[in-house]
Amino acid sequence: MTNAIDEIYGADVIFIIGSNTHEQHPLIARRVVRAVRERGARLIVADPRAIGLSDLADVFIRHRPGTDVALLNGMMHVILHEGAADEAFIAGRVEPDSYEALKAVVANYPPERAAEITRVPAGEIRRAAQIYGQADKATLLYAMGITQHTTGTDNVTTVANLAMLTGNVGRENTGVNPLRGQNNVQGACDLGGLPNVYPGYQRVTDEAVHIKFARAWGHVPPPRVGLTIPEMVDAAGDGIRGLFIVAENSLLSDPDVNHVRAAFERLGFLVVQDIFLTETAQTADVVLPGASFAEKDGTFTNTERRVQRVRKAVEPPGEARADWEIVCQVGERLGGWKAQELDGWDYGSPAEIMEEMVTLTPIYGGVAYGRLEGRGLQWPCPTADHPGTPYLHKDRFAGGRGRFVPAEYRPPAEEPDDDYPLLLTTGRVLFHYHTGTMTRRSPTLTAQGNEAFVDIHPDDAAQLGVTCGDRVRVRSRRGEVELAARVTGTVPPGVVFIPFHFAEAPANVLTHAALDPTAKIPEYKVCAVQVARV
Repeated sequence: MTNAIDEIYGADVIFIIGSNTHEQHPLIARRVVRAVRERGARLIVADPRAIGLSDLADVFIRHRPGTDVALLNGMMHVILHEGAADEAFIAGRVEPDSYEALKAVVANYPPERAAEITRVPAGEIRRAAQIYGQADKATLLYAMGITQHTTGTDNVTTVANLAMLTGNVGRENTGVNPLRGQNNVQGACDLGGLPNVYPGYQRVTDEAVHIKFARAWGHVPPPRVGLTIPEMVDAAGDGIRGLFIVAENSLLSDPDVNHVRAAFERLGFLVVQDIFLTETAQTADVVLPGASFAEKDGTFTNTERRVQRVRKAVEPPGEARADWEIVCQVGERLGGWKAQELDGWDYGSPAEIMEEMVTLTPIYGGVAYGRLEGRGLQWPCPTADHPGTPYLHKDRFAGGRGRFVPAEYRPPAEEPDDDYPLLLTTGRVLFHYHTGTMTRRSPTLTAQGNEAFVDIHPDDAAQLGVTCGDRVRVRSRRGEVELAARVTGTVPPGVVFIPFHFAEAPANVLTHAALDPTAKIPEYKVCAVQVARV
């Protein structure tokens, strides 16, 4: 997130796209509700499904899944045509050649053409553009409805284009704000949990960075980009003989689950480190029991880049240990090296790991345990006396001038046809999280809902002879599941929705593993299916 969560309340306009905020980030959604009701902020919601915030919106745009680029380009066309672009901001902060390139692309997306692609009336696109473009302070929130596409990178850059075009970056109550899905996914990315960077987003291909880590650690991997999860799955048994999976239930969460299961069967050795015996852990050769959030010390970095202390409340049960302890002990048993300047795997506590972290990671340079009492610190926090950074890009972008990266609309990898006439999109529900590893063990939560379902529009249900509660079979080119039908207008005609929490009817048996060519993110949000009564 470029800006802080609390800043949402002060925005004049809030634009939510590809985020079921009410169910997936309810505390953030509460700030949206308060901004609208107490301050009169205007709300734009763009989502293929009706979500909890749709009824509160000034404009609810129900665009076809996979058409985000066309929608956003259409909005920018209106903003440019009506003179609502922030020309002073662009002249002072953005590379001029990129602005010309953006104008050339969005000129081809008048609202009428965007309407043909998105199936949203041109008037709604125009109205949303006017509300966003005329705001003094507009904030934009998005989540995996934007990223989980073969065009995910284009979607994100187009979101950024819209914010820069209107000068809604680098100021309080504005910004481009992706909402993270887990309590520490931001921290995992910050500290090296990506295949192309060391901690602090320092690129592994940068020779100076490579030398710095080699001197500190005594040894580092070769200076080349590693593999993403789908690429590891594809290479299983052919180049990758063993996998070590930490806190990931791949046999429910990865696309095309049958493909993943076959890949794991080709492996010579599978290790799973988790807090429960998940579907994936049940297939492992070795299971290493980890400690839950309440059973360990350390830090989490949340969605607004805020580093916060986590303190052990209870001792981990049985042989369970904190993840860092397990990783260190496995490293030692693999003949782990001793660093020249540091102590290799010989850490005494998470605090010692943090001490090493701040010496090698500039954005965390001033983050010490002693400074994390109370609300913690937002990075970048480069020095011991730095107060942290509530919002990014004040006065200048991190790399100097910003750059528009225009994108043309590209259709999804798979669209409906005569054999598979409906479009499936997947997601979560309020009372369960991810693959249900924790939430489906809570009687309080399972009492609110514990059964897989498919949402289908009344028109489609009537054509198929399906009524609410019927058991139906949903089939794609990759597999099939049986589950209960919910006939509802929350989805538009031609679109069905399945949450992916439920092992009894795993939605990701249906999804396919087509990837965004840049970010290598699978297209979870669009695939073609057929539905029939059982």
